[in-house]
Amino acid sequence: MSSGKDLDAVLEQLEKEGVPLHRFVERVGNKNLAVLLRRRFLERKLGVSLSSVGSTIIDFEEVEGRNIENAIGATQIPLAVVGPLRVEGEYARGDFYVPMATTEGALVAGVNRGAKAITLSGGARCRVVRDGMTRAPLFRLPSVADAVEFVRWVETSFSEIKKAAESTTRFGKLVRVEPYIMGNLVWLRFVYTTGDAMGMNMATIATDAACRYILEKYPGSVTLVALSGNMCVDKKPAHINALLGRGKTVIAEALIPSHVLEKVFRARAEDIHRVNVEKNLLGSSYAGSLSFNAHFANIIAAIFIATGQDVAQVVESSMGWTSTEVRDSGSLYIAVTLPSLEVGTVGGGTQLPTQREALSIMGVAGSGNPPGTNARKLAEIIAATVLAGELNLLAALARNELASAHAKARRGELAASRRG
Repeated sequence: MSSGKDLDAVLEQLEKEGVPLHRFVERVGNKNLAVLLRRRFLERKLGVSLSSVGSTIIDFEEVEGRNIENAIGATQIPLAVVGPLRVEGEYARGDFYVPMATTEGALVAGVNRGAKAITLSGGARCRVVRDGMTRAPLFRLPSVADAVEFVRWVETSFSEIKKAAESTTRFGKLVRVEPYIMGNLVWLRFVYTTGDAMGMNMATIATDAACRYILEKYPGSVTLVALSGNMCVDKKPAHINALLGRGKTVIAEALIPSHVLEKVFRARAEDIHRVNVEKNLLGSSYAGSLSFNAHFANIIAAIFIATGQDVAQVVESSMGWTSTEVRDSGSLYIAVTLPSLEVGTVGGGTQLPTQREALSIMGVAGSGNPPGTNARKLAEIIAATVLAGELNLLAALARNELASAHAKARRGELAASRRG
């Protein structure tokens, strides 16, 4: 397209013919041009400027129809790193700089302070204790007796069902099928390992093949109600994910000596422990929360955005518990348990250019060798960063510094707005 005038001429023709925005690609034959035309359409129709939205390095020939539809450009979010953060995991070992994309003032500074304390204390010990992505189709049987017989048949036919599911994927492996019966309804919770992919699409496609095999081979009467019956549970907080896990169940812990607590936070282990017990445990319990932590979601959302994870899965990924103990000589033991951390290093948004670079900062871009090791390494790094965030916030609350930190960030925000 040689000029804005030419662009407007094409747009006027599309508008004259009543072509909807999502059909622009079909008409002009180029996804990047379609993005430009949609953006120009909105500018003309709404009287707004979208030049910042249009300032992007994304090649929409690569992402439109794969990561997004009806694209008009891209949104930019400030990107920072925290670190160095020492991690002593099974997959992640060493000092890491962790990318976080956020617009919340004081968050990165706080996590960075927690990372400093953990690193001075020898690092965060991390372990992935479970790994499995789930999809749970729902079936209807004529009666509870039929439901029980159906479950028995599924159990005895597991090897054939597994073969059908795994025929759709190179890296997905069906580990088990967990049945749940309610009246004449049966949920089958399929659990897969998915290599370095987060694996939701992989699990969905594999489970669809398994369901088709079940419907074809089961000798009785059975109806598939829905490929996803909400027993998975995806993008919703749920006890089943807290207990059985979904994605990676990962734990990070550290022992912070009293002199580090004093140097970094000017706080005592007893005071931090008391805040954790009375805020995170008692306060959360009294409120009926599913999670007992201070702000897992803050850290997880920022890393998810930076690295191209499915941001909606922050809902279940941020469930979890912070536990503390006062140990000998006034040291503080602190641990975070994340039962349902859903992350990957291949597929989805991880392929976008800035997100892939963010993953490369931690040495986890692309597939690991063997497959699965990069995703588990990322899970350990995220858990260690969550630990740093929890440690800092609990210490800030023990020192009554939470409001002052946010007030400082607010002053910076107001100064920037006045300059603007």
